[in-house]
Amino acid sequence: MKAMNATKAILAVSFYPFSALRMAPSKLALSVLCALSVSACQPSDSVTDTKQIQATSAERTQTIEALAGVPMQQLATFDPQEIKQGGDTGVTVTSAESYSKPSSNLTASRKGDFFIGNAFFSQPWVLAPASTDSRDGLGGLFNVAACQSCHVKDGRGHAPMTTEDDADSLLVRLAMPATTDEQQQQLQNSLIEKVAHPVYGGQLQDRGIQGVPAEARIVVQWTDKPVTFADGHIETLRAPTFNLTKPGYGAFDDELMVSPRIALPMIGLGLLEQIPDEDIKKQAVSNNKNANSIRGKFNWVMDPQTGKHALGRFGWKAGQTKLITQNQSAFSEDMGLTSNIRPHESCMPAQTACLNATTGADEQGNGKPPVEVNDEIAKFVEFYTRNLAVPNRRDADDAMVLAGKKRFYDMGCQSCHTPRYQLPKTNDDNLEQHGQVIYPYTDLLLHDMGDDLADRTIAGKLPPKDAQVEFLANSYEWRTPALWGIGLAQTVDPQATFLHDGRARTLMEAVLWHGGEAAKQQQKVLKLDKQGRTELNAFLKSL
Repeated sequence: MKAMNATKAILAVSFYPFSALRMAPSKLALSVLCALSVSACQPSDSVTDTKQIQATSAERTQTIEALAGVPMQQLATFDPQEIKQGGDTGVTVTSAESYSKPSSNLTASRKGDFFIGNAFFSQPWVLAPASTDSRDGLGGLFNVAACQSCHVKDGRGHAPMTTEDDADSLLVRLAMPATTDEQQQQLQNSLIEKVAHPVYGGQLQDRGIQGVPAEARIVVQWTDKPVTFADGHIETLRAPTFNLTKPGYGAFDDELMVSPRIALPMIGLGLLEQIPDEDIKKQAVSNNKNANSIRGKFNWVMDPQTGKHALGRFGWKAGQTKLITQNQSAFSEDMGLTSNIRPHESCMPAQTACLNATTGADEQGNGKPPVEVNDEIAKFVEFYTRNLAVPNRRDADDAMVLAGKKRFYDMGCQSCHTPRYQLPKTNDDNLEQHGQVIYPYTDLLLHDMGDDLADRTIAGKLPPKDAQVEFLANSYEWRTPALWGIGLAQTVDPQATFLHDGRARTLMEAVLWHGGEAAKQQQKVLKLDKQGRTELNAFLKSL
């Protein structure tokens, strides 16, 4: 491997060159459709009708209508049912606690499990051994001591604001390019998630318990990037440069692909889990025939619980199949805690201090290995994460909001942000989610969002597009997140930011960063006048 000079005190990771932002305004990489936060729409004076809202292909429109069970025209206008965007699970709360309430249809007999799960989610885990043996075993290497440290009040995270801030709600994923035929075949067939770094593994852990050196410190610097609209309005974006300082286990390799990611909000995850696989797969087919060049694909991953392939739907790159595996992967990689799905310490072979650290693992019996997060705790946390309610919409019938919604649909933003699903009644215990009609505004597919949002190597270069970093996903591809609740994100946490690395401080900033598959919308976004921007923002804030 080609290592960087080990004498360098700081390893600068300038992930995001801004050649596109140095172009003339008419060619700025400011596209919109499918992305991590929002979409924008071009002004239109005509009445919303079937022709006007078919900015997507006929096949894609048919797919959206089939999933919704109603015509596109109904979706694009005021729909009283959409006020409860989380169906009967939704809550009417507009405070800092908007993301932390249980499903409103949760019965009294089941609320106890929710609050027990909340306790394990919110309370810090401690070093072993400890008198609180149900919550000991933190580390040896870790990012945070509690789930709530990342998901502040169950909401989204943010990047460090200054060079002195800790990266509590942002982590850095790592991957190496495949160098052998065997590795390439394993990635192509989704037999492995990634090629992990031989020393630093698949995720950077910036903390360690006493006696275990942290892997590095994450530092970010911001550079202002003004963008000018056609009417002269200037929106100032901020461009991040991430640095990894104080490497604890030697120099990083130039080829190492690095992905900074903030924590995602926890609301509505149980509802997303209930969307049938086929409903997600059929969108990949219809999107690939979209006249607007949208090319969504689903991630196909190895489920660590079953050892079988399954459709991925959780995480920034849809690398997790269901909540139980998402939770236990986070316990392992973020907190250094073992479980029956992830029974091994998150230490690489060369990290001997980590491997030799005292654990809090308890015997399970029945031939199971000793673990720190036993099945009972895991089920409580799973139940909690499944039943965090989506807040109901506000002002959904307001004239300004409806005008913004019209722009959203006129532009075809629904090409990626699929508005509505009808959930089935399945043969499981997820009673609260059964049969709900929901409005998450996501297709749960991966989309190429262009060079400016792509992750870089540690040397600051764009990886090749055939370099897989999370099963089938490459550095340019991001899963469309749900938009529900996004209007309350900064009510829950005033520091909350948008996009995968937290660079966007506002919804409009998030819109202006999008590229790749949405390149055809670049010019239309920049043509939005003040009224258009106000209307679009009003709609998004109502979600």
